[in-house]
Amino acid sequence: MKAPTLDARLEAVLELIRADVHADIGSDHAKLPIRLLREGRAERCVVVELNPGPLALARRNAARARLAGRLEVRAGDGFAPLVPGEVDSASLTGMGAGTVAGILRRAGERLPPALVVQPNDSPRPLRVWAREHGYHLTAERLIPGYWPYPVLRLERRDGPDPAYAGLPSAAALRYGPHLLREGDNLLDEQVRADVARLTPLAAPGRTAQTELAAALAALAVLEGRGEGG
Repeated sequence: MKAPTLDARLEAVLELIRADVHADIGSDHAKLPIRLLREGRAERCVVVELNPGPLALARRNAARARLAGRLEVRAGDGFAPLVPGEVDSASLTGMGAGTVAGILRRAGERLPPALVVQPNDSPRPLRVWAREHGYHLTAERLIPGYWPYPVLRLERRDGPDPAYAGLPSAAALRYGPHLLREGDNLLDEQVRADVARLTPLAAPGRTAQTELAAALAALAVLEGRGEGG
């Protein structure tokens, strides 16, 4: 079986993973772990899939890849099929941020020291979770597609996350501290679109007002006028 092709968002996930033992949670087709093993980015991978259809597909693809002893497919929910300390890295992709955060909250001592997550909506809940649970945001990407796909790498480290230093907190949590500092073009488009969308909706006490304030603070950073916060 030749190395499987990944779409742009999963290629971005692939590039942020390097581990001895990696778990792909909710893998669906197992293509990402197969590529990780083929490219030497992981020595061993564990695929976890809950739903019967994707589980069967993952098992078929794993068998065809002929990576016996290095690739294992397990049925189960989230990190439950893993033993604490078994993996040193995990990925969760193609789900809503709330779903991903719920899986991480239930993982307990099974959580590995490194995570790569790709939610299909705003990653803010995952940035908040990371800051509350001792994970630093060490890298992030925004990948064009049906909508902009965020990809985040989180690593367990001591102390406050330096990625947020000197940035307006609400803007950094919503849009991403690394992306704001890099002046990512796709993020710039997203922030300006948010400002245009939220401006006519904003009024004191409304959610749109809070969201607009974060968008305007992000825009100030992108334009080089951010004063920090």
